[in-house]
Amino acid sequence: MTLHELRPVLPCGEGPPLDVAAWRRCRLVEAGFPQRLAERLAVDPRYDLHALLELVDRGCPPLLAVRIHAPLPEVDQ
Repeated sequence: MTLHELRPVLPCGEGPPLDVAAWRRCRLVEAGFPQRLAERLAVDPRYDLHALLELVDRGCPPLLAVRIHAPLPEVDQ
């Protein structure tokens, strides 16, 4: 179990977020990601939220975690 999993489920506001992107943004901001970056990552399904949070829980800076898990550019074959 990571440290992130031990945090309360609803600390981001007055109740549960209304959609998945809001929930993802909330979790990223709580983990220390800058607001703008969290907003961008929250709507991009290519980023594995749990993998990002796990790296941060292990001490990786958020910006480096994003670089490590950045999706590869698509290549035409």
